[in-house]
Parts: sequence; C-alpha cells; structure tokens
Amino acid sequence: MSSDYMKKIQSGLSVHKKISYICKDNEPLKRNHTDMEEPLFNAHNKDEYPPAHSAEHILNGTMDKMFHCGRAFSAHVERKKSKLDYHLPAPLTEEQIKAVEDKVNEIIVSDLPVQMEIADKSSLGERFDLSRLPDDASEKVRIVHIGDYDECLCVGQHVEHTAQIGHFRISSTHYQDGVQRIVFRLDE
Repeated sequence: MSSDYMKKIQSGLSVHKKISYICKDNEPLKRNHTDMEEPLFNAHNKDEYPPAHSAEHILNGTMDKMFHCGRAFSAHVERKKSKLDYHLPAPLTEEQIKAVEDKVNEIIVSDLPVQMEIADKSSLGERFDLSRLPDDASEKVRIVHIGDYDECLCVGQHVEHTAQIGHFRISSTHYQDGVQRIVFRLDE
C-alpha cells in the first residue's frame, strides 16, 4: 500500500485506483483499469497502530471460528496493549487461551496479504452485521480481507501482509458476567 493511500485512509478518505478484475478459465486475476475517484467514506476517529489493528482482525476471526462468539463487541486497540471483549458462556481455560494465541501467531507467520475491497452496503445481504455501522455511514463500505482467513467492514489502518504484525501475545484475560476480556500485546 502506498504512503499516499495510507494518508488518505488515515484522514477518512479513500481516493484510489479503481481496478477491474478479469478472471477467465481459472487464470489469476489481472488488473485492467485506469485511475478513477472512489467514494468518500465516513471520517475515522482513531489513529490506530496498523499491526495491532490487523492483529485485532485475526483475533476476532479466531475467536469466532473457535468459539462461535462473533466479533468483539468492545475493543480498545493501541500500540502498547489492546483489549477486546467477547460474549462467552464460560471463561476460557488456560489451554483454550494458549490455542487462541497459537492460532493467531500461525496466521501471522503465514504472511497472508491484507487487501481492501469496496462494496455497496446494499449488495452485502447478510454477509456482515450492518447494525454496527454508524447511522450516517456512506453507501460505499470498505471490506478488509486478511487472506482468506477473515473479512470485516473497516475503515482503519492495516499492514500490507500479516508477517508485518510481529509476535502476538495474550498478556492477560478476565471473565465476569458472561464477558471474556482478552488483553494482547505485540512483540517485535
């Protein structure tokens, strides 16, 4: 991702190359278009640390795949440490916590590409929970793909590929009243 593109994303705007993809006879996708303006997205009120924000996506995908709990309903993502809250019927065991940490690191070291897709909200059907979008969300939304492992509506900053994240470590957990909190840090 170019630094100009990242600056535009940071400011909440996305003006980038519109790319058409051609796929025939199972051949790789090829780019085939010229520069065109894309839609303006809602302003983003956070200045995330891209490695931690991308790790959040992988953790969310992992938690949902392992425990069918959906994505975190509350998240605070920072450079120093990040915390996410999930609705679970019981606290995670030490073995489950270790399995989550191992799976997240497995995805990170697999060096998956992090790619963006622009779509109309109306075309998404039930693919995403649109109730989490702000009431004034634009008709165009950005979907962030972590390889084929995770996809999520997001306007935040991300790494270009997962190996840029670093080592993921769950530093603490807490469970109370059906809420499992996971605090993680990234080691370089």
